[in-house]
Amino acid sequence: GSSSRRAPAPRPRGIAARACASRPAMRFFGLLPLLAACCLGGSLAAGDKASLNPVRRVVSLLQSMQKKVQEEGEKEKEIYDKFMCWCKNGNGDLSASISSADDKIPRVSSNIEASEGKLAQTKEDLKAAQEDRSSAKAAMKEAVALREKEAAAFAAEKAEADTNIAALDKAISALEKGMTGGFLQTSTAQVLRKLATNDQDSLIDADRQMLLSFLSGETDYAPQSGQIVGILKEMHETMAKGLADATAVEEASIKSHEELMSAKSKEVAALSASIESKQTSIGELGVEIVQMKEDLDDTQAALLADQKYLAELEKGCATKTAEWEERSK
Repeated sequence: GSSSRRAPAPRPRGIAARACASRPAMRFFGLLPLLAACCLGGSLAAGDKASLNPVRRVVSLLQSMQKKVQEEGEKEKEIYDKFMCWCKNGNGDLSASISSADDKIPRVSSNIEASEGKLAQTKEDLKAAQEDRSSAKAAMKEAVALREKEAAAFAAEKAEADTNIAALDKAISALEKGMTGGFLQTSTAQVLRKLATNDQDSLIDADRQMLLSFLSGETDYAPQSGQIVGILKEMHETMAKGLADATAVEEASIKSHEELMSAKSKEVAALSASIESKQTSIGELGVEIVQMKEDLDDTQAALLADQKYLAELEKGCATKTAEWEERSK
């Protein structure tokens, strides 16, 4: 008879099972009065205290399940909060990275353009400096050749003038000493004959004819000795002055050449230093441009990746938020 009265006891288990299937914990509290009334009524009718044990076991089970659901809910809430924190921080970090890239890309692009312009200008300046140095070296080479030519011409002129002046000195000395016959047979007389014949500047025709007549022995020395010595002295004076003038011109030419060579040497040295500096700058600018272009490519690639990841993050976080809100209703 008592066993038939205890038959309704399994029913709370079915209710408890249906209560467990519901996620919100508060629904379990709604089941407790029903479970207690059902089970308590059956036990009081029997009058047996032992019949309370199944009820207590069900209540304990429900309380344990309630606690477990609450713990799982709290744990899930904790996971959700951490995920949303990550969404917030990740969004901020990515947004900052994107903003930084948006600022950096035009700046780097501008720097590349400026450096490329500077590189092109430096190459032009290098070419101009190289051409200027070549011109300066060519001018130095030309100046050296001209100076050598002028020096050779002066040396020949001076040697001839020295020979002629020396011959005149000997002739004047011999004639003043009365050494006429012997003098006409010397090499000095031969030099004077050549000089009188070729010199068209320092002798008038009458004096030239008189001197040549004397040197050839066609006239006696005594009647014309004073005139001949005078002609020779005048020739000596003219030639000495001409040599002095030529020497002054040569010295001025030497000084001008030295000044030119000094200036050109300094110019070549300055241009060489400039060329070396520009070559170094060209190399450095080339490397700098390559590095900036690589940096620009990396930044652009990182920007695209960050933008894509941010979009995926925002979509994932929005989806997670909607799911949580739906489950928390």
